[in-house]
Amino acid sequence: MKESGFPFPAIVGQDALKAALLLNAVDPAIGGVLIRGHKGTGKSTAARALGSLLPAIEVLEGCPFNSSPAAPFLLDDLRPGGAAVQRPTPFVELPLNTTEDRLVGTLHLEKALATGRRQFEPGLLAAANRGILYVDEVNLLDDHLVDLLLDAAASGRNCVEREGISLSHPARFMLVGTMNPEEGELRPQFLDRFGLCVTVEQITDLEARQEILRRRLAYEADPALFATLWDTDCQLYAEQIRTARQNLAATRWDDRFLEWTVRLCRGLAVQGHRADITLLKTARAHAAFLEKSELDQDDLAAAARLALPHRMPASPLASPLLMREQLDRALKQLFTGQADPEEADSGEPSEDLEDLAQTMQIPGACAAGSIVLAFLKKKSLRQPSSPICK
Repeated sequence: MKESGFPFPAIVGQDALKAALLLNAVDPAIGGVLIRGHKGTGKSTAARALGSLLPAIEVLEGCPFNSSPAAPFLLDDLRPGGAAVQRPTPFVELPLNTTEDRLVGTLHLEKALATGRRQFEPGLLAAANRGILYVDEVNLLDDHLVDLLLDAAASGRNCVEREGISLSHPARFMLVGTMNPEEGELRPQFLDRFGLCVTVEQITDLEARQEILRRRLAYEADPALFATLWDTDCQLYAEQIRTARQNLAATRWDDRFLEWTVRLCRGLAVQGHRADITLLKTARAHAAFLEKSELDQDDLAAAARLALPHRMPASPLASPLLMREQLDRALKQLFTGQADPEEADSGEPSEDLEDLAQTMQIPGACAAGSIVLAFLKKKSLRQPSSPICK
């Protein structure tokens, strides 16, 4: 396991952010994570730290597409050596000034001039196959590049038609994008293509802010020693991801759960069917992470808080608090049977979110991501050397 960067479990707070990344690590088919937040709130730190938790992958030596030996992707001019080797999960960062050629791949000019034959030069989408593609300030990328990224992430393939080259290669990766809303918003059609969206809010609790400061200074003073202190928890997180991946296919749901899923999306006036699919996949990953064999109300409520807010119609004046209250009211009505969430009131909030959560008395009445982190904390309590236990 790689030890570069700040340890993922050492990040203070931000449960929703950490849970969204962990669930996508369990099932990249969820569609990636968009992390919204102001500068200095740990968005990039969390994204980069996730890469160290993912297990190594087996690839064909010399393969620019990170092909699995069980399903190799071969081109006449790009044939790997053939031996199977272990590599860390790829973590590819997309530069803000990248070009379309660098992203999708293009004609290798030097070899074309030397041999007179067209040869494909793989791009960043090939390098990110079976790994993570991280895009900082995704809202500042050109729209056509964002479109190419999201198309590849959704289809799992990169189709190249340029300079006489016509081919399609695997490009299955977990897409993580970060953005500062002060610098501009993503267009709505791009926003919907991200599976989950998390808004990272500034931590105001004084004790938590002091702990952030202590951990950052300790890391900067001796990164290797700091990583060693958190090694036990990193191993716990990594092992839980591997276990959840193995349990994912066996995690089941019944027709009642499907009914809850579609009624919730319909009641919140979410357009299209992508939300329904993403909500179900997220709930399934949540249940697998918690080592449950069947999905329940907790899984749906936890998934809804990550998959639906950025898809819900809202006025320009709607605050994140108002959106969360609207979602919690819909969940309460759905699970208690008081009314169809289609009839949920979308007016101004009449009480604080914490008071509302206390009065809901339904499964999942808690902050986004808190169930996943509480589960990991409970497991870490069995490990006396864990910093989380302190």
